[in-house]
Amino acid sequence: MSSIAVLIVAAGQGERAGGGIPKQFRQLGSWPLLRWSVGAFSSHPAIGAVHVVIGSDQHAHYERATRGMALPPPIVGGERRQDSVRNGLAALAVSGPEYVLIHDAARPLASRKLIDGVIAALITGADAAVPMMPVADTLRRRNDDGTWDVVPRAGLHRAQTPQGFRFVKILEAHRAHADASVTDDMAIAELAGLAIVATSGEESNLKVTEPEDFAIAEKLLSPNRVESRTGMGFDVHRFVNGDHIWLCGIRVPHDHGLEGHSDADAGLHALTDAILGAIGAGDIGQHFPPSDERWRNAKSSVFLAHAASLVRAQGGRIAHCDVTLICESPRIGPHREAMRARIAEILGIDVPRVSVKATTTEGLGYTGRREGIAAQAVATITI
Repeated sequence: MSSIAVLIVAAGQGERAGGGIPKQFRQLGSWPLLRWSVGAFSSHPAIGAVHVVIGSDQHAHYERATRGMALPPPIVGGERRQDSVRNGLAALAVSGPEYVLIHDAARPLASRKLIDGVIAALITGADAAVPMMPVADTLRRRNDDGTWDVVPRAGLHRAQTPQGFRFVKILEAHRAHADASVTDDMAIAELAGLAIVATSGEESNLKVTEPEDFAIAEKLLSPNRVESRTGMGFDVHRFVNGDHIWLCGIRVPHDHGLEGHSDADAGLHALTDAILGAIGAGDIGQHFPPSDERWRNAKSSVFLAHAASLVRAQGGRIAHCDVTLICESPRIGPHREAMRARIAEILGIDVPRVSVKATTTEGLGYTGRREGIAAQAVATITI
């Protein structure tokens, strides 16, 4: 597949939508609106990189909205939308993609089918490709005297995003027509004389503009737009001579150590396997074989961070994780909150999404005989 980059325009203030902050950073269901827009493209196998253009004063909002996502640094936009796009295109010129898709952050519901249609038009020779929707409503124009005239709707269409272009041509067009006043990139392409191919738009590709649009978009998101997956993990390590153990990323003083190729953190090992299981990515041993000396005495946080990165690479999000430590000693209670905080830090999620608890086996079995520690974990992701 040819080189394809995505430019998501998120520099506006979005005041009509209310909410006290720019609409692209407001919550929509379980994610900020911008995260939905980015996720639609970051999980697409044909797309090489997703770049976001933001306002100069929006870095804090952006970091919160995209936390944990593997994205290039944001690009600072300009006063008008077309200025922001031009800044973004100039930044992309360093890598020089063959094609670029330009998308409004306020459209969080772009489907794989919609994106595929734009890409297909580009790679089969089009200079520009724009999703279009025919106008179905009766249109009327209000006159100065208060009367209304019917506007014939034959041939009228609504232009959506993502709008796709050959990168070099749309960059040249934006530079040549920097002084023009336009509302989308299709208009710039028209000024430059580019041939534009219409692809199929979608009614669900809503542009969130008014406050009520958030409720409409949230209804469209469920149940088919978000898939929830659950994975389970289990691990056990034997006690050996030592003066501390690692559990859930925290060093815990103890009268024994734990035997293992890495740091033997049973809690993080179980959670890593749970996350890998949720995305069908095998188990910890496949990614970090115990026969490989690179992982001797390695921190298990490395394993867990890797599993989280695989979730993000698929456009997913870790919604919740729950770790149960099974042992007679040490006591877990004094360390529980530090463990939750450390797991949240590694995964790039909020602490309330992490649960750590402990139990005993009432003196039964190998944990009851204080021969070792076991851990089980459940992870839930949305994708």
